[in-house]
Amino acid sequence: MKPNTQQLNNLTIQVRRDILRMVHAVNSGHPGGSLGCTEFLVALYQNLMERKPGFDMDGKGEDIFFLSNGHISPVFYSVLARSGYFPVAELATFRQINSRLQGHPTTHEGLPGIRMASGSLGQGMSVAIGAALTKKLNKDSHLVYSLHGDGELQEGQNWEAMMYASAYKVDNYIATIDLNGKQIDGPTDEVLNMGSIRAKFEAFGWDVLEIEKGNDIEAIIAGMTDAKSRTGKGKPVCVLLHTEMGNGVDYMMYSHAWHGKAPNDEQLATALAQNYCEGESDY
Repeated sequence: MKPNTQQLNNLTIQVRRDILRMVHAVNSGHPGGSLGCTEFLVALYQNLMERKPGFDMDGKGEDIFFLSNGHISPVFYSVLARSGYFPVAELATFRQINSRLQGHPTTHEGLPGIRMASGSLGQGMSVAIGAALTKKLNKDSHLVYSLHGDGELQEGQNWEAMMYASAYKVDNYIATIDLNGKQIDGPTDEVLNMGSIRAKFEAFGWDVLEIEKGNDIEAIIAGMTDAKSRTGKGKPVCVLLHTEMGNGVDYMMYSHAWHGKAPNDEQLATALAQNYCEGESDY
């Protein structure tokens, strides 16, 4: 049985606590984007994807996910651990020497749930398209999902992949763009204005929908369910997910400043106090 909305919201708070404690412990990492995508990844793994028990790198007979903007590894690691892929206690090793939980996910560490190395931006869509085509060849009806940053779209490889996916009707694939309008150097419109991302994807032949409340569990589930209903119709599907970087921590929101900065002791205490609920089980 899938968790209800309250359970998903409680898990979201727990994941936010994990993110904050992970980056604080090593004074390193990317809390901003991780916090902004927490609701999405919780909903994806706990409600939307069809997953088999355990982890099989081939991913046959189940939906699979690729994280392209790998710097938001804290949220990915937390959701994987809280979804049973590896022990929650291992989160305490984040970014430590010889840890499987490096700053950017890598496959050679053998961490269950990680299907690609994503330290370099712009490559996830290409990998996801390859996996989606493989599923078609294997007559596997399950879906492939990926997540990308909006600033990441400034990498040219994305546009080659977008063109390919449309031309070859990769319609078992849903790419979600974290549309928070911020990247490490400032607002995306100031760093490199990309104009209408929706218009660009549509011009490349994709079916595009938007989730305006990208930090709301119910809105995400409704929007992604709509996206799933659009697969299998000859076009790849793009979801524009409007989120707030640093969501859930008031002093991190509405700024790019916390893209890659860890909170100090006092800031951590404040952030954890803002993310409290009954039944937390910190590692």
